[in-house]
Amino acid sequence: MRARTLSFGRLGVVLVVAVVTALASAAGAVASFAAGESDPLEPLTLQLGPIDVALAGGRPSTDLLLAALLTMVSIAAGAVALEAAGAIRLLRSQDRRQLIAVMPSPLRSPTGRPVRITVLIPAHDEEARLATTLATLREQHRLPDRIVVVADNCTDATVPIAREFGVEVFETLGNTHRKGGALNQALAWLLPTLGADDAVMVMDADTTLGPDYLATAARCLDEDPTLEAVGGLFFGEPLPGLLGLLQRNEYTRYSREIARRSGRVFVLTGTASVFRAESLRAVAQARGVCLPGGSDQVYDTSSLTEDNELTIALKSLGSPMRSPRGCSVVTELMPTWRNLWRQRLRWQRGALENVAAYGITTATARYWAQQVGIAYGAVALYSYLFLMTVTLLAADQLVLFVFWCLLGLVFVAERTITVWEGGWRARLLAALILPELLYAAFQQAVFVRGLFDILVARRASWGHVQHPVGGAAA
Repeated sequence: MRARTLSFGRLGVVLVVAVVTALASAAGAVASFAAGESDPLEPLTLQLGPIDVALAGGRPSTDLLLAALLTMVSIAAGAVALEAAGAIRLLRSQDRRQLIAVMPSPLRSPTGRPVRITVLIPAHDEEARLATTLATLREQHRLPDRIVVVADNCTDATVPIAREFGVEVFETLGNTHRKGGALNQALAWLLPTLGADDAVMVMDADTTLGPDYLATAARCLDEDPTLEAVGGLFFGEPLPGLLGLLQRNEYTRYSREIARRSGRVFVLTGTASVFRAESLRAVAQARGVCLPGGSDQVYDTSSLTEDNELTIALKSLGSPMRSPRGCSVVTELMPTWRNLWRQRLRWQRGALENVAAYGITTATARYWAQQVGIAYGAVALYSYLFLMTVTLLAADQLVLFVFWCLLGLVFVAERTITVWEGGWRARLLAALILPELLYAAFQQAVFVRGLFDILVARRASWGHVQHPVGGAAA
């Protein structure tokens, strides 16, 4: 208990120092930027064919450099403050869960038996991918105890394929709420039969698990009785072309970030995540009381992003969760820009609507910060692109500043290193900068469109990518 108290104290100090540093740095940046004069720059004019290039060898003003440095420190300190606040909240929830763990409860097994894992696979017309998904489950180093394919309004061979593999099939009845509604029907049938030793894994029918996924998840749940859920680190399938490579780089960076945060989860990915059965029951019981959604339903069917919403619901109940390195999954990528636009628009609208439904709480603070950051990024990126375009069109010569070019190399190195494990193609794409910059502009456009659609109350659309039977992404 003393160690726990010391942890709270240290994190409290970090939180206070980070907040003070952020405020002081922000104030200093504003003051520095408003003061002083620029140092003179002495350009060297070069002629590269028809292009007149001025190479400026001087450095920016001291005040500008100081303002930039203080701004970066302020942003970093703000991020540290958010992480410290999240860690304090996690420690508090773990203390509460540990107290619950030693109390008599009909839902908690006193025997400490290994966790049993039931896999739920929601599938709507997934004959092209389901066989591969079921095969990877058979190749797990720790086999699932039970597999149930949740066939939702299927008109293809999804059900026969599942039965050929010898797994259970649950067919939905009158479901009009897509994946969330299908899972609610299956969980209403399944959860009453599960005890405290049981966990439920929900995975997409187009997902391929790493061979150690179930073994790693089961070990985490067995070793830590306070752990409520285990998520996956997802990577993109080998879709050919530039669009596939851009998406894989994005997923690689996200998984790297989670791994560097010691598995602390931002979103329990819908591609594959494991939940204790009692945690799902707790969410269902809290719906309509202290959580949004219909009474006695695990998933809020009004949410466009059911995995993100369920993550916030569990965090609101104080549920600890992790995404360890061994829980890797490979998921489908969008084959066209149109498909990607529809997918990301649904994700972005869902994220905005979810945080709005929960309001500003300790559980949603980081999600609100993310949305504010995305909004700021959209303004900054489009302002930069606009000003650069106007400058290039209006200027009679191209001016390169050595200082900023050298600083830009640091950015190139960061982008390249963060996708290093993706191979030489991923590194080359990252080093070119421009393709990923335009990809970021595409995502910012999705964010702006999502905001607009919410403001005008435009109905959200869902997309289902059809794949050829026996093939990869179309």
